[in-house]
Amino acid sequence: MNILFVHQNFPGQFKHLAPALAQQGHKVVALHINACLALPGVQLVRYQPQGRSGQGTHRWLVDLETKTIRGEAAYHAARQLQQNGFTPDVIVAHPGWGESLFLQQVWPAARLGIYCEFFYRAEGGDVGFDPEFPSTDPDAACRLQLKNANYELHFARAHAGLAPTQWQASLFPQSFASRISVIHDGIRTDLIRPDEQARVQLQTANGPLSLGRGDEVITFVNRNLEPYRGYHQFMRALPALLQARPQARVLIIGGNDVSYGAAPPKGGDGQAQTWREIFLNEVREELDLSRVHFVGKVPYADFLRVLQVSTVHVYLTYPFVLSWSLLEAMSAGCAIVASDTAPVREAIRHGETGQLVDFFDPAALAQEVARLCAAPLERDGLGQRARAFAVEHYDLAQHCLPRQIEWVGQLAGI
Repeated sequence: MNILFVHQNFPGQFKHLAPALAQQGHKVVALHINACLALPGVQLVRYQPQGRSGQGTHRWLVDLETKTIRGEAAYHAARQLQQNGFTPDVIVAHPGWGESLFLQQVWPAARLGIYCEFFYRAEGGDVGFDPEFPSTDPDAACRLQLKNANYELHFARAHAGLAPTQWQASLFPQSFASRISVIHDGIRTDLIRPDEQARVQLQTANGPLSLGRGDEVITFVNRNLEPYRGYHQFMRALPALLQARPQARVLIIGGNDVSYGAAPPKGGDGQAQTWREIFLNEVREELDLSRVHFVGKVPYADFLRVLQVSTVHVYLTYPFVLSWSLLEAMSAGCAIVASDTAPVREAIRHGETGQLVDFFDPAALAQEVARLCAAPLERDGLGQRARAFAVEHYDLAQHCLPRQIEWVGQLAGI
């Protein structure tokens, strides 16, 4: 079988699926703009969008025009692949950037499966969730309708969908949601596991830092430190938390860019700021910064060791895409305090696999983390049950990958 993967930053969610299919003997090709990783058996084909949205484009249409430009570039790359003799039986695409819009114009017989990551809503999702950052656009619902148009253009052509959580699948219109299979991307629970002997060595602003399981370590991880992932609420919880736990160290992993939502406002002097700076400055005078360590983005091995030495791990998010890092923390056996938001509730069951707190209540967050720091037996139980839940529901080899492969087979009609 010939299989075409499409992802702007390949492999993305297809990191394990694409090489597994290649290993089974299928011919696997991947269309991308910026491949992050070469995978065994997968032929990479790069395409380059030409141009950008026009200055006169209606503001509600800029997003769709950008996706159309990318779709056009992928279409031309597909035509070249066709001329070179490649015809896919199945196309598996993340349509979020528009690349798969026109591929069936090249291969009308190909069966299309799309990754259903997020369908925007004016209510009930990330938009309007946080009153601290209200929308300044009175026509936001109209803009979101056209932002979703890219997915809607795929619905008529796609034969099946794939979503990582039940909640993310439920956001899609019922007319297509019935074609979505809920299968998570998968976690390497064999690799990510508790280690009582773990020790992490990190470089910090105060010099080298070495921490092990015997230390009291509170961990917080984002790709980038920003409101969508609750960074502001975490920082506001720290003064009370550090006062309650005078021996605790706080490790904060994450970059200073923006992954989701709006960019931070400029400072009073007109200079650019980061969300990290804004919310650190808000509580700076109340913190013992010798115990708060911003370590930036770290190698994956160090990230895993951070989870393994964590006493309590904090995960906060708007109702949005579920982070891999939460499930990795569960697999590492962390005692977790998380926001009581969707889709977190699918993985963190209050009092069983972790503790849930109100996203908007930093005092409650500080109190719960401090309480768990003082309750080793409860922490151990939460961590053990979190790992068991991750192994049962999110393990890559035993659960997620076999189901993904089966989904591709069903998509192909095998």
